[in-house]
Amino acid sequence: MQTRERILTAGLSLIDARGYEAATVASIRSEAGVSNGSFFHFFDSKEGMAAELFLDAIRAYHQAMLRAVRDDIGAAEGIAALVRAHISWVTTNKPKARFLFEQARAEWFESITEALRAENAAYGQSLDRWRLPLVEAGHLRAVSGLVFSSQVIGPAQIFCRAWLSGRDRTDPAKYAQDLVDCAVRAVVVGDEKARRRRR
Repeated sequence: MQTRERILTAGLSLIDARGYEAATVASIRSEAGVSNGSFFHFFDSKEGMAAELFLDAIRAYHQAMLRAVRDDIGAAEGIAALVRAHISWVTTNKPKARFLFEQARAEWFESITEALRAENAAYGQSLDRWRLPLVEAGHLRAVSGLVFSSQVIGPAQIFCRAWLSGRDRTDPAKYAQDLVDCAVRAVVVGDEKARRRRR
């Protein structure tokens, strides 16, 4: 593992175990096995390290989500894949997911606002390459990208946050099919038409 990755891994581990304030530069250096000079060669401060950790985590999450929707996957199948990818990423990357959810209002967060906006925009554009043709074909509802994400990922996010915080110890995967069904009903046009025919 390269030095930068060792520092980020140590930082994430200590922040997750002790909290952001208690994870000092000295403890992170010790955990990573690097010198003071090595730490400050890559990061100008603990806040700078946390900002890079946040961006690395959000990029990893976005990549996992985009892998779920190949160009040839249909509307309902793609929605199911997105919901399951979200749950899978959170449950297999618990410290990173908790860091993303808990640190989004930290003071240092302002320093990455523009970078995060660019990352989110790139993710939205990539997702739209799969989504918009299905909207044009009448298979997905014509809503904004923000509304789409809130309808598809929002409900799963609620369960994942409860699990990450310890408020609910049930594995979110237990709810996966219910959450998939909810998301499909919300945004897949064919599903809505099928329900009307069944009435």
